[in-house]
Amino acid sequence: MTNLNNNVTNKVNTRNMVLNILHNIFVDKAYTNIAIDKYLNEHNYLSKKDRAFITRIVEGTVENQITIDYIINQFSKTKTSKMKNTILIILRLSVYQIKYMDKVPMSAICNEAVKLTKKRKFNNLSGFVNGVLRNIGRNVHLITFPDEKINPIEFLSVTYSFPKWLIKMWLSQYDYETVKQICENSNKTIKTNIRCNLTKTNTLDLRKELEKNNIEVENSDIFEYAFKISNYDNIRSLQSFVEGKFSVQDESSMLVGHLASVQKNDTVIDVCAAPGGKTTHVAEKLQNTGCVYSRDIYTKKLNLIKENVKRLQLNNIIVQKHSALDLDKSLKEKADIVIADVPCSGLGIIRKKPDIKYNMTKENIDSLVSLQRDILNVVYQYVKVDGILMYSTCTINPQENIDNIKWFIDKYPEFKLVDIREELPNELNSDINGCIQLLPGFNNTDGFFIAKLRRVGI
Repeated sequence: MTNLNNNVTNKVNTRNMVLNILHNIFVDKAYTNIAIDKYLNEHNYLSKKDRAFITRIVEGTVENQITIDYIINQFSKTKTSKMKNTILIILRLSVYQIKYMDKVPMSAICNEAVKLTKKRKFNNLSGFVNGVLRNIGRNVHLITFPDEKINPIEFLSVTYSFPKWLIKMWLSQYDYETVKQICENSNKTIKTNIRCNLTKTNTLDLRKELEKNNIEVENSDIFEYAFKISNYDNIRSLQSFVEGKFSVQDESSMLVGHLASVQKNDTVIDVCAAPGGKTTHVAEKLQNTGCVYSRDIYTKKLNLIKENVKRLQLNNIIVQKHSALDLDKSLKEKADIVIADVPCSGLGIIRKKPDIKYNMTKENIDSLVSLQRDILNVVYQYVKVDGILMYSTCTINPQENIDNIKWFIDKYPEFKLVDIREELPNELNSDINGCIQLLPGFNNTDGFFIAKLRRVGI
C-alpha cells in the first residue's frame, strides 16, 4: 500500500480522499463542512496545497451537483438516476474538474477517474467512465443550457444548481433579479469572517499577529472588531486562535449581539446556543460581568461551546443542557435579554453549507415554522418587563421570519418591535420596523433575519 505520509501529493490518493468524502456526503447524508473537517483532521499530515485541492473539489462538486448531473445526462446513455453511487460520484468529481478547473489536464482527469473506478472494483465500468468523460471533455464548450427567457425556472435551476421547488418558492417571495442574485451569491467562494476577542487583545495587535503568519487580513465593512481573512491552512492550528484571541463568526451573526445592546451585569439566556458564536459575543460585550446561560440539547454541541468558552477565557457563561421547548420556571422574567436563534431551514447560508439546498424540503420548512413558534411560546416567559427578545434565523424565508414575528406580536401584544435603524451600522438599512432581512452576499454577509422586541408590560 502507498505510504500517504511520504507521498501526500499523489493525485490518485487525494482524489480517492475526495471520493471518500463525497460518498459520505451523497450516500451517508453527512454535512459537507463536517465531512471535510473530519477527514482533513484525520489526515492532518496533508500539505496545504492538497488540503485546498481536496476541499475545492468536494465543495465544488456538491455546490454544482444539479449542473454537473445535467451535463452528464447529455453525454451518457445511462442516466445519473440509474448509475451506481460510486460511479456517479467519480463522474461528478471528474466533471467538476473538467468544467470548473481549467488548470487540471483533461488526460489526468480521465486517467485518475479510470484508476479510481478500478480501485473500487468496477473494472467492467472503467471504459464507460473513460468514454463519458472524454466525450464531455471534447465538447464541454458546446453544452447547451436552458434558455433564460423561455424557461427562467429551468435556467436558474441548471445554471446555479438549485432545485426547482426552491426557485419557485423564492420567486413567490422575491422578484426574478433578486432570486437570480441570491442563487449567484450563494455559489460564490467567501473569505472567513472572524471576531476579535476584545477581552484578550485589540484589533491592531491581532491583525499584526495574523499577518506575521502570512494571512491576508481585510477590515470588516460592518464592524470595527471584525476581519475577513484568507490564505491560511488550518485555522485551529493558529496560535492566536488557540489563545482565544478571535472567534470565527459571520458578520450577520455578529449583528445579533450588536443589536442586543447588552449592558454590564445583564442576565442573558441564549436558548439555542450551539455552536456558541452569539453566546461568546455577548459575554465579551459584557466584559466578563453578568451571566450568560448558554443552552442546547445536544451533548456534542454543548462540548463545542465549552471548548470555545475555555479557549476564549470567558468566566461569565454557564453552559447547560436544556431544551428550549421546556420552561425553566426558575428563570421566568429573570432575563434582561433572551436570544432565540431558532432552528431554521438555513437557506441564507447555502454558500457555506451547499448540501442544504438538496436536503431541505417544503415539508421540512413547514415543520420548522411550527417548531419555531413552539419555542417562542416558551422562551418569551424568560424576558423581564423592559427586557429584550432577540429573534434570529439564518434563512431568507419570510414564513420563518417576518411571518413568525407578526404571529408572535399578535399573540403576545406586550411585546413591541424596537426601532433598530439608529443601531444599525451605516452599511446596513432595513425597510421593516424592528427587523432586518439580509440576503446572501448583498452586504457581503450570509442571509440572515433579526428582530428585536421589547417587553413593555405583562
